[in-house]
Amino acid sequence: MLTLAVETSCDETALCLYDDKEGEISSITLSQSKLHSPHGGVVPELSAREHTKNLLPLLDMLLEKNPNLKDIDFISFTLTPGLITSLVVGVSFAKALSYALSKPMVPVHHLEGHIYSVLAENTLSHPFLALVISGGHTDLFLVRDFGNYEFLGGTLDDAVGECFDKVGRILNLEYPGGPKVDALAKKAKKILPLPRPLIDKGLDMSFSGLKNSVRRLFEDGNSPEDICASFQQAVGDILEKKLLYAIEMTKVRRVVITGGVSANSYLRERFKSLAQRHSLELYIPKPSLCTDNALMIAIAGSMRFKRGKAAPEDINPQPNMSLETFAKIF
Repeated sequence: MLTLAVETSCDETALCLYDDKEGEISSITLSQSKLHSPHGGVVPELSAREHTKNLLPLLDMLLEKNPNLKDIDFISFTLTPGLITSLVVGVSFAKALSYALSKPMVPVHHLEGHIYSVLAENTLSHPFLALVISGGHTDLFLVRDFGNYEFLGGTLDDAVGECFDKVGRILNLEYPGGPKVDALAKKAKKILPLPRPLIDKGLDMSFSGLKNSVRRLFEDGNSPEDICASFQQAVGDILEKKLLYAIEMTKVRRVVITGGVSANSYLRERFKSLAQRHSLELYIPKPSLCTDNALMIAIAGSMRFKRGKAAPEDINPQPNMSLETFAKIF
């Protein structure tokens, strides 16, 4: 079965052609980072405008050496969560294609896409733990089966990726700050003291206070390199401890780490080391699949389509639907 997938949940415009037997046929992702960089973060109105401007040209590029649109069996698209203005553009685009081609639409939850992005390179058995770490999410799930999710814990304030970007802003780094923090940390000469909020209290997390502590270190004249390394170590300690709590609680030793922050080189090595020390079965997507992309939407959409989960014609985007709620509805 061949799907065209559409992803516009935030500031990446992404399309993918995917066959459930052959795998990825073609993918295109257009980043808006340069557009939003002067503003220090994503501006929703600008993001929606860019999606509107770029979707049709990207579709033409995607189809240059690929199947005719009429060969597509269904349209996969991100329904939730995300910036509502960006989601509206992508959902409207999927609706238009569905109507013009008389093809069904399959809604995908953005986090479900991230979780199953590992299938682009691996086979994966259930159950497993999924830690989604990104600019908008820091969520820990027990995944018993496709569509069967239990939320175990998550951030009570800033998402970890948001915290990375805010640390970058404190240090006067260009947006997005996450990759810049990762690069500077490799040049550090020492580790500075930082708190580990809520590290010994259940499965919920907090990163807002950590960000404020970074500001104080910077105001005290410490080097950006040392601050970045210290911040990353604190984040790694928190995520590692919470994951070990979840493993102890669920007795599940198969783990997926995904989302944009899982592209961070320091955290990738920490999770690999953790897996070796505790004999865990670990899956982390390659860096290009950690950030938002349409291949992950195509994979999850194909799995959902096989279960007969098509969307009604009047479906509308939802900016904040939980993964558990989505799975019950669709």
